Amino acid sequence: MDRQEITGIVTEIMCDVFDLDELEYSDGLSAEVIEEWDSLSHIRFIVAVEKRFGFRFSSAEIEGFSKVGDLVDSIAAHIA
Repeated sequence: MDRQEITGIVTEIMCDVFDLDELEYSDGLSAEVIEEWDSLSHIRFIVAVEKRFGFRFSSAEIEGFSKVGDLVDSIAAHIA
């Protein structure tokens, strides 16, 4: 699975979790940019990503995600 496929899946998950009709993906997306992204939806987002890709992030990994691009890079490393 390449990075473009990963970003497509992550975008779908974000639209579902944050209840967005559409979302233009960018590696720089973060909670500061998406109004619906609060602490509860963040947990739901991470859990949905873990379920979809079939692995769990460590607490240190999650704490290191400052933007969506960091998450995508981590997913790519896990499934490589």
